Amino acid sequence: MEYGLNSVNNALVAQQNSALKIDTDAEDKALREQTDAFEAVLVKMLMDNAAKDEKNLFSDQNDPGDKIYKSMYRDELSKASAGSFGFSEMLYDYLTQKK
Repeated sequence: MEYGLNSVNNALVAQQNSALKIDTDAEDKALREQTDAFEAVLVKMLMDNAAKDEKNLFSDQNDPGDKIYKSMYRDELSKASAGSFGFSEMLYDYLTQKK
């Protein structure tokens, strides 16, 4: 009977130890994605501010569709270039040192 209890206790301890392990690679990957997303927001804000006084090349009319298209273009461009300006790297390094 005691042999059965020891094996059950050992199994429970092994299960608890495996449940307590944290996958740091997954955490680092998720943190990197979030810092890249934050950098994309910063870059988008800079691009929107820089294009505020931009003149339309093809017409003098103020077309709302044109503004939406350009905003969507800048949004995708900022997402594609996220992680290459250095803001993301600095934030990632700062947050990983605080662990």
